[in-house]
Amino acid sequence: MRPEPAASGSTISCEGVGLDIDGIALVHDVNLRLGAGRIAIIGANGSGKSTFARMLNGLRTPTAGSLIVHGLDPVRDAAALRRHVGFVFTNPEAQILMPTPAEDLALSLTDVPRNERATRITEILERYGLADRADVPVSGLSGGQRQLLAIASVLATEPGLVVADEPTTLLDLRNARRIGDLLLGLDVPLVLVTHDLELAARCDEAVLFEGGTVRAVGEPAVVIDEYRRSCI
Repeated sequence: MRPEPAASGSTISCEGVGLDIDGIALVHDVNLRLGAGRIAIIGANGSGKSTFARMLNGLRTPTAGSLIVHGLDPVRDAAALRRHVGFVFTNPEAQILMPTPAEDLALSLTDVPRNERATRITEILERYGLADRADVPVSGLSGGQRQLLAIASVLATEPGLVVADEPTTLLDLRNARRIGDLLLGLDVPLVLVTHDLELAARCDEAVLFEGGTVRAVGEPAVVIDEYRRSCI
């Protein structure tokens, strides 16, 4: 069953956005206005989709054009943007920093008063089915549990936008579906970079990247069909 739409949509505006590194254009001439609650970013490896996603929370900074994410400029408002946009990596080991789930969540909750932190950690672990793994070494978690923890740690900061970069790529089918359902059911806007076209089809809007720029944007079914035809 398709989850209910997010409570409010994304507001992402790009005008001539580009990113050059050492004279190589990773992204160029991106012009977009995105306002849907769940946005899928699709395209072949090396098409620029992950680079674009990283610009949305300041992991990469545009070298050309204008990018505004929820009213924030990644150059002028870099710190505020990183606080506002939660980023989920393909590999959870890239963002899990502490030895156990409880400690990792505590790191995300440093702004919560100390006397409330333990209760919040317990609530979050229960919500994501990790209550019995609170003090287990992260190395002892399954791949699906690690991705759940990574997402839980991001959501614990109450972001205004979640960007997920191929979050199901390293998972088996069951865990991929579980993580996909979780992300699509969030009550905050989502930008989802994915090779899973079934997952992309469940979003509200899709963007197809090719050769470092946007080839198509619109209804997921139409954009996915364009992608399939481009691969023939």
